[in-house]
Amino acid sequence: MSVPRTLARLPSRSRSARPPRHGALAPSDALAAGPDTSHGVILYLEEITVSFDGFRALDSLTLYVQAGELRCLIGPNGAGKTTLMDVVTGKTRPDSGSAWFGQMIDLLAHTEPEIAEAGIGRKFQRPTVFERHTVFENLELAMAGSKSVWRMLVARPSAGERERIDEVLETIGLTARRFEVAGTLSHGEKQWLEIGMLLMQDPQLLLVDEPVAGMTPQETERTAALLTSLAGNRSVVVVEHDMDFVRSIARTVTVLHEGRVLAEGSIDQVQSDPKVIEVYLGE
Repeated sequence: MSVPRTLARLPSRSRSARPPRHGALAPSDALAAGPDTSHGVILYLEEITVSFDGFRALDSLTLYVQAGELRCLIGPNGAGKTTLMDVVTGKTRPDSGSAWFGQMIDLLAHTEPEIAEAGIGRKFQRPTVFERHTVFENLELAMAGSKSVWRMLVARPSAGERERIDEVLETIGLTARRFEVAGTLSHGEKQWLEIGMLLMQDPQLLLVDEPVAGMTPQETERTAALLTSLAGNRSVVVVEHDMDFVRSIARTVTVLHEGRVLAEGSIDQVQSDPKVIEVYLGE
């Protein structure tokens, strides 16, 4: 039986929304199998607490992300948004709580590289592309697999690899610039290229940090269309301060404050919530 959508979106201190596991796999086998989303949820964060020198960046935070959804995280500076993503990707270990990728992958039992290999990709605010290489070469270098950088640069990609790169180029809207050096791209185009580099690794959960900061209105509109197109086949969690952008893409918005979930719902629901207005949006 799948987890009811309402249950998966509401913090619960009385019981876990993650159904009991049966026939649990060894950690390495669970990683190889990928996330089990048969219950409709791809990410379970329950009672997560993270402290830094006595400051609680996350305070018994509970959050569930549905498989295939596009979720936006908003909140004032210091609300815990970055720390949350650090926990999910293995960069930060929580003091307490549990974090599961699907039913079988215990994120707290794995390293950053293992978590990335399992299917979680993260894009930071500033694009990090290989500026001296072409757009095509950037995507080729990012391709999943055990190939070394040297081999990727000197060997010709297979027909299947070229087809995969062509698909991603079309998705990110850079087909016409495939043989141009990445350093010549605009800020927005570099952001799309980095998203494309993550897509080459075929993540099932994509974490994106402030993707439209510094973009032109036209680039922002195209980014909204890109992220919206990715949802469904994979889950996308976006941290963003631009409320107009959030409104354009999100069906579900989670508001964080002082390391906890303050409110959750549609953009209209959270924008009219008195608590959210008081601590984040202002009167």
